[in-house]
Amino acid sequence: MIWNFILYPILGYFLGSIPTAVWVGRSWFGIDVRKYGSKNAGATNTFRVLGQKAGIVVLAIDVLKGLIASVLPLIFMPDRLGSDILVNVQLITSLACVLGHVFPIFANFNGGKGVATSLGIIIGLHPPAAIIAMGIFLAVYLISSFVSLGAICAALTFPLLLHYRFHIDSRNLLIFSAVLSVAVIFSHRKNITRLLNRTESKMPLFKKKE
Repeated sequence: MIWNFILYPILGYFLGSIPTAVWVGRSWFGIDVRKYGSKNAGATNTFRVLGQKAGIVVLAIDVLKGLIASVLPLIFMPDRLGSDILVNVQLITSLACVLGHVFPIFANFNGGKGVATSLGIIIGLHPPAAIIAMGIFLAVYLISSFVSLGAICAALTFPLLLHYRFHIDSRNLLIFSAVLSVAVIFSHRKNITRLLNRTESKMPLFKKKE
C-alpha cells in the first residue's frame, strides 16, 4: 500500500508539470508568456498576452490536469472506494499536481499560480462545493473585472463550504482544502498589495486579442 503514496503523487507531479501556457505560447506564437504581461505561466496571463483562443485552451487543459490528478486514484483503486486511504492518496496526488504546476520540471521550475489546476482538483474532490466556488468567482469577476479578487474569494469560500454547508467530516480533506486555499491566496500576495493600493489591472478575459 505504501507504493500508492509514492506512485500516484509522482504521476500527479509530472501531470501538473505540463507547462500548458509555455508550450502553447511557443508552438502557436513563438514566444514565452513568462516574458510578457504578469510574467506568469498561467491561464490569465495567456488571455492577456495571447488572446482568447489560446487562453481558453490553456485554461481547459490546466483545469483538466487537476481533475485527472484528483480522480486518478479513484480509477485505479476502486476497491478502496470510501476509505480514508483512498482519500489520503487523492489529496497527496492533488497536492503534488499543484506543486508540479507551480514548479514544473518541464519548464525550469517556473510555472503558474495553480488556480486553474486547483479548480480541477476541487471539482474532482467535491463537485457541488466546486460549482458554488466557481459561481462566487464568476460573480466577483463580473462585478469587479479583477480575476485575482475572484480567485481569492473562491479560494476562501471552498473550505468554508465543505465544513459549514456540506458538513464534511474528513479532517484530512478539510485540512487539505484549507492548505489549498492558503496556497492560492499566498500566490496572489502581490495582487493583494495592488488591490489594496488600487493599482491592480482589470482583466477582460473574454475580449478578443487585437
